[in-house]
Amino acid sequence: MSETTEKLFKGGAFLVEDLTGDDVITPEDFTEEHKMIAKTTEEFITGEVLPVKDKLEHHEFDYSVDLLKKAGELGLLGADVPEEYDGLALDKISSSLITEKMARAGGFGITHGAHVGIGSLPIVFFGNEEQKKKYLSKLATGELLAAYALTEPSSGSDALGAKTTAKLNGAGTHYILNGEKQWITNSAFADVFVVYAKIDGEHFSAFIVERAFPGVSTGNEEDKMGIKSSSTRTLILEDAEVPVENLLGEKGKGHKIAFNILNVGRYKLAIGAVGSSKRGLEVATKYVNERKQFNTPISHFSLTQEKLATMAAEIYANESAVYRTVGLFEQRMGALSDEQLKDGKEVAKAIAEYQIECSLNKFSASEVLDYVVDEAVQLHGGYGFMEEYEVAGMYRDSRINRIFEGTNEINRLIVPGTLLKKAMKGELPLLQKAQGLQEELMMMMPEEVGDEALEQEKYLLKNAKKMVLLGAGLAAQKYMQKLEDEQEILVNLADMVNDVYNMEAAILRTEKAITQSGEEKNKQKLLYTQVYVQEAFNRVEANAKETLIAVEEGDTLRMMLSSLRKLTRHTPTNVIGKKREIAKGIIEEEKYYV
Repeated sequence: MSETTEKLFKGGAFLVEDLTGDDVITPEDFTEEHKMIAKTTEEFITGEVLPVKDKLEHHEFDYSVDLLKKAGELGLLGADVPEEYDGLALDKISSSLITEKMARAGGFGITHGAHVGIGSLPIVFFGNEEQKKKYLSKLATGELLAAYALTEPSSGSDALGAKTTAKLNGAGTHYILNGEKQWITNSAFADVFVVYAKIDGEHFSAFIVERAFPGVSTGNEEDKMGIKSSSTRTLILEDAEVPVENLLGEKGKGHKIAFNILNVGRYKLAIGAVGSSKRGLEVATKYVNERKQFNTPISHFSLTQEKLATMAAEIYANESAVYRTVGLFEQRMGALSDEQLKDGKEVAKAIAEYQIECSLNKFSASEVLDYVVDEAVQLHGGYGFMEEYEVAGMYRDSRINRIFEGTNEINRLIVPGTLLKKAMKGELPLLQKAQGLQEELMMMMPEEVGDEALEQEKYLLKNAKKMVLLGAGLAAQKYMQKLEDEQEILVNLADMVNDVYNMEAAILRTEKAITQSGEEKNKQKLLYTQVYVQEAFNRVEANAKETLIAVEEGDTLRMMLSSLRKLTRHTPTNVIGKKREIAKGIIEEEKYYV
């Protein structure tokens, strides 16, 4: 790992702090060990999973069980499990690379992710010593397989509205659970479920529930639109007997487990979406190089090139952003003592600091994946609609990601809500910066921008951050506590914050690469960054304008729009020309490359 600053950044601090390339971890920092783990995972997918993918798609889940056990033998299930419980205790970059490479397997990637992530991590983070000893070694090897049971028929986004109940029996030895959990991944074969229920109908709590316990069963396999090679069923609890020692964490504190685990699920989903997006671009590029129309490969047409280049620039920014987030985890965990690192609650707390970044990554990367596979189908023409072509399955599989791990709408609402909470607690000087900005804008004069690499992009980033502060400050000032009711404005702010995070991630990654190996070797990265930043800046401007119009009126609105124009003055980048340059490299390499 390259040397990084010891400074620890608070979640959301990127809006009010200036960073350099040394402040972030990028894919160029991956060690040989990281690359070896990624290669091992790729070889497992191509050698073991893809040959039986059709069988998985037809719900022959004995193959899923065998594959998970083989993955366990390779160490691909124990990356996040401590060594004392037969895990590998790998760093977060390693476990993220496993997730990215697993995404190539479609639904089996979901199977793997549910087991190692939301299925096992609640025990890693919140289990007591006895629970860890009993379950983690077997989960790390694949002897036991895990699932996570939170969603219910009547509670989707409102997880705390669960109806499943738990009541202590007369002898005080077991909790009796009753209820149904819906759409539970891995439920055809999982041995262990992390289940949420309300003790006495009131105290939201988590339990480790074994399939073998009396009263535990599952419904029929769901007939899903996509990810057919993963199992999805209802978990049925009818007077299910769960030993009292299987209460996970504290009574009534299940929400802490659920929300912490969702943070992990969100950034892992984003990483998987980046992996799938790369595959979508690769499949599309190979096809357009082979397919001829009017006696010409369709890759020669500039509109095809525009599509490929836009996909690649979006992938670059999102890849930069998700590994930037993983780097934040690594830096914060690097500041923990050995004793703290052994305490799962401390690790979960370190991840929870970046709840905002996890939500940004989740909704951004999942929407980029949807865009990539949609365009990949379009580039295939009618063949893209045929199931024999890989893109048809990718198109179906991608759609669930905008619903999984909290819908993208919920994740968007989390971002400004969490930022304002941090501001009110004094953790981030957002409101002070916003107030100071209004005075600054009154005196602002046009700024000369240099023509060195990334000078224009840094200038646009700086002003994009100011637009976020301007919009957020005015909205908070007008609506105060009622801002949570203005969901359209909150979504605009979330999208602006996301574009800023991704713009900065791309700029810092490219800056770091140029500093280390020169501009000549990093032309493609520079092109990606120039295109992404220009298009993202245009989106930020549009969202800022719409927000100001919703918040202000009359002379105040005219004054605010005048201030906004000061922030948006720039010489636009010729994105058409730069996208043609990007496409040349993509078409030649027949894949996403940097």
